[in-house]
Amino acid sequence: MNLTRTIVNGILRALLRTAIRVDDADLAKLPAEGPLIAALNHINFLDAPLMFTHCGSRHIAALAKTETWDNPLFAFLFNVWEGIPINRGTNDRRAFDLSLKALADRKILAIAPEGTRSGTGQLGQGHAGILPLALRSGAPIIPVAIYGTEKFWENIKRLRRTDFHIVVGNPFRLVSDDRVMGRDEREQMISEIMYQLAALLPPSYRGYYADLSKATETYVKFEPGIESNLRRAGVVPPPPPPAPAALPRIPLPQPPEN
Repeated sequence: MNLTRTIVNGILRALLRTAIRVDDADLAKLPAEGPLIAALNHINFLDAPLMFTHCGSRHIAALAKTETWDNPLFAFLFNVWEGIPINRGTNDRRAFDLSLKALADRKILAIAPEGTRSGTGQLGQGHAGILPLALRSGAPIIPVAIYGTEKFWENIKRLRRTDFHIVVGNPFRLVSDDRVMGRDEREQMISEIMYQLAALLPPSYRGYYADLSKATETYVKFEPGIESNLRRAGVVPPPPPPAPAALPRIPLPQPPEN
C-alpha cells in the first residue's frame, strides 16, 4: 500500500500542479514524528487531494464522510490514503476507535471541525467531534489553514491557474479537569480551537470567527516558548481563570507488534 500511495500521490500531485499553484512551504513546520491532530478548514473537493499529495513522508489518516465512498474515484483514493469513514451526525464508535488507532500508530489525524465544505472559503462554525479525540489521546492539535481553492472553477473557465495557500500554525493541547463536560464547556473548547485556526486565515476568510477579540484560551495550552496563534495575528486573549490540575491522560492503545 505504501508503494501504491507513493505512485498515486506522485501522479496526482503532477496533475494538480498543472492547474494549481501550491504555496506549501509552511508544511515544513509539521513535526517530523509523533501523533498529531491536524485541524483544517474545508473549502471543496480539492482540499484532501492537495493535502495528501503535499505532506511528504508524513502519513496522514483523515476522517471523511461515509458518502465519499459512493464516488468510485474518491473511494479508490481514500482507500489508498487509508481514510476513516464517519457517519456524520451520529456517535460513530468505529470511526472514533480507528482515529485513536491512527494516533497510537503515530500518524497525523486530519479533521475538519466544520464537518462540511464551505464552498466559499468562509470559515464555518465548528463542531465538537474533535474534542473527545484530543482529550482521550492527549495528542497535540495543530491548526492548518487553507485558502484559494474556492476560486478554482472560476479560474479554470478562464484557463488560469489557482493559487492555493497552506498556513501551518503552532501546536497546542486541550486541557480539562472534567471527565463529563457540559454543553457550555464543549462550545467554549471548540470555539477556542476554531479561533486558533481563524487567526491563520486572512481576515476576509474568517467567517463565523471573524472577531478574534472574542477568543479565549481557557482550555488551549501551549508549551513554554511557543506563541499563541492569536498573538501571531496581533490579538492578546484575556488570561484564563485559575484552574485545578488536569486529569492524567488516558494512555492510547498500543499498535500490535509485527
